[in-house]
Order: sequence, then structure tokens, then C-alpha cells
Amino acid sequence: MTSAIWTPENTQQLIALWKEGRTAAWIARALGPGVSRCAVLGKVYRLGLARGPEARRGRPAAPSREKRRRGAVVASLPAARLSGPPRVRATNTPSAALIPTPPDPTTTILAVGFGQCRWPYGHADEAGFGLCGRPVARGAFCAAHAEVGYQKRSCTAESPLRMGGFD
Repeated sequence: MTSAIWTPENTQQLIALWKEGRTAAWIARALGPGVSRCAVLGKVYRLGLARGPEARRGRPAAPSREKRRRGAVVASLPAARLSGPPRVRATNTPSAALIPTPPDPTTTILAVGFGQCRWPYGHADEAGFGLCGRPVARGAFCAAHAEVGYQKRSCTAESPLRMGGFD
């Protein structure tokens, strides 16, 4: 699509049809071949057009609800949930610090299968390069390597610059 489609006449016709409440697809058919519904919507957006109140197909106004105060919501909670420390979900996996990592790779990059840890040992261009190969606990890594590989980082305005090497 080119900007030659949006002649002053077509633009005026678009504005008139839009204010009548016609749909973008209907307007595209009325303007002729070469004008798509998306082109009409893009032009409407660029022109900043809004539909008139008579053309709106809004929902009928819902009956207003009385807003509850925060205190009323808290008072309705069971007493057991209000007192005591928060519950922590128990997991069946031991702590990652207690799980020893293998000192050497246990699989190669060609032999690693689905559900095996993909933590690299060494560099790909060196002899002896391989992957951990233990069962996956999170993402692509075993529990011990996931603890190292997935750490929360603080996101600051400088972070993207540092990642791009502009510090």
C-alpha cells in the first residue's frame, strides 16, 4: 500500500464514513480496491479520529456498586489466615547447595537428550568439552546449575547500556 491511496478526497470520505459509525472493513470496501481494513484503521489512528456519541455501540451502563472499604475485606477473611507466619510450600527437591555437581561432563553435545542438563563444561573449541547431563530440575539445567544460572538481577537504567558494552 502506498500513500497515494490517501488522497484528500479519500481522506474526507474516510472521515465522513467513520463519523457515521461505519466499520473499518465497510469503509475499506467503499474506498475501493487497494485499501484494506488495516489501512483504514491506521489512517484513523494517525488522524486521531474518535467516533461521535451517536455512533458508539457501548454497553449499557452497569448499575453502580457500592465500593467496599479495605477494612471490610480484611475483616471477612478467616482468622487463621490473618495470624501466624506465611506458609511456605514444601518442595521435594533438596537444596541446590547440597547437590554435588559432577566434576567432569557426563554427556556430549550430540548425545544430550530431552530432560538432561545442558550446563557446559569447558569451551566448545577445546578437547573434553561436554555437558552436565543430569536430570533437569528447572529450565535447561539440573538443580545445582539452575541455582547458578537463574539468578535475579536488578534492572536499572544502566543495565542495558552495560549489556551493550557502552559503560
